[in-house]
Amino acid sequence: MSDEELRQVRPGSMTRSYRHGLILVGVLCVLATLAASMLLFQRSYTEGVDRHLANLCRTLAAGYNARQAGAPAALAALADGAGVRCTLIGEDGTVLYDNESPDALPNHGNRPEVQQALADGVASCTRQSATMGRETHYYALRLDTPAGVQVLRVAEEVDNLFGMGAGALPLLVCAVLLILAAAWLLSFWLTRLLVQPINRMAEHLDTIEANVPYEELIPLARTVHTDRKLREDNETMRREFTANVSHELKTPLTSISGYAELIESGMARSTDVPAFAARIHKEAQRMIALVSDILQLSELDSTQAARGQQSSFEPAPVDLAALLKEVNQNMTVNARKAYVTLQYDARPATVLGSHDLLLELTTNLCDNAIRYNRPGGHVNLRCGAGTDGAPWLEVEDNGIGIPQDSQSRVFERFYRVDKSRSKATGGTGLGLAIVKHIALLHDARIDLQSQVGSGTTIRVTFPREQAAGKARSQASAT
Repeated sequence: MSDEELRQVRPGSMTRSYRHGLILVGVLCVLATLAASMLLFQRSYTEGVDRHLANLCRTLAAGYNARQAGAPAALAALADGAGVRCTLIGEDGTVLYDNESPDALPNHGNRPEVQQALADGVASCTRQSATMGRETHYYALRLDTPAGVQVLRVAEEVDNLFGMGAGALPLLVCAVLLILAAAWLLSFWLTRLLVQPINRMAEHLDTIEANVPYEELIPLARTVHTDRKLREDNETMRREFTANVSHELKTPLTSISGYAELIESGMARSTDVPAFAARIHKEAQRMIALVSDILQLSELDSTQAARGQQSSFEPAPVDLAALLKEVNQNMTVNARKAYVTLQYDARPATVLGSHDLLLELTTNLCDNAIRYNRPGGHVNLRCGAGTDGAPWLEVEDNGIGIPQDSQSRVFERFYRVDKSRSKATGGTGLGLAIVKHIALLHDARIDLQSQVGSGTTIRVTFPREQAAGKARSQASAT
């Protein structure tokens, strides 16, 4: 990936995102509060104007009716100093009096407040003024006077919401700028307060789970800790594996090289050549077995790493009884060479898995039981299903046994309880490691019971679901 591509995929800054988010939230909250406050104030103010106009109109009407004249001049004496526009309109819409317009005004018969007042006796309405940002509130009252039916209308022009906002615009701009500055300072402080614990947590990965500042980061800390521990374990395992492989290969190679050099230089007597060749062949076979086990273990590692994706083998029903019979036949010769009696007790049991891998698992267990036994000893192969329906297979021997402090390590690669005996019998130290990996691939559990001098029993128990899956498969087939 080029430097330009790396720059393009560079992640954003959490600090900057927090800061911008806090500023935006602060500004939006303030603007929303201002808008809501202005709406509430405008509503309250206009309601107050309407109540004032209604009270004033009723007061003027009461004084006008008290004079019992019905003449516009009587209203003029009352309207002076009222502070609002007062208009007296005849029943036909003719304007009889207006305290703000001495000139003649057009007929008001089509005005909605006049029509409603003539019909209902009282009316109120609001109209936008010609001037932007202003509106006029009207209140009209029908009067029955000696001169006939008349309508008394009072009006007041006030600022609407737009007008109020425009008038307060400089103040609003200053307030927003001050809020922005305060929000930036507050966000700068808060983001530092939020991000610094995360940075400190990243500086102490060894104790990351003990230094989690926020509970939302606990899953991340656990994942990082687990991944870090797994990487360290894998690195340690890799180094140990490399050292062990080098050591295991060096010994037979040194032996082969030494015998071959003796033969090549002519230092070996002709009578010794067959013996040297036999030893070279034996060491070569040991190397072949070792390389074969290493390759198989590597393949099992790859298969286990790919679990959850496509499996390297297609699970199929495996008859454990037939499998044990096959292992018994294959290992009979080895058992006779070691003067060990090999027997099997196979009860019906079926699992879903790989026949070849399970055959390798059972063969390795049986081979170990024969290899670490005594002349005259016995090895028993068993299989069956537990009371809960879970299938199992078991290999029991009465060999040398495994010390208590070694039982937790016998499934490690190249670990040997008795190194001298392993060398003598040709063991690679990978058999039980392969068993463990095959069991993991089949979700099986391994139980080991052993006592020094009495023998060892290893049982592999498979999940009950595998047996249930087999039963369902047979039922659907029939």
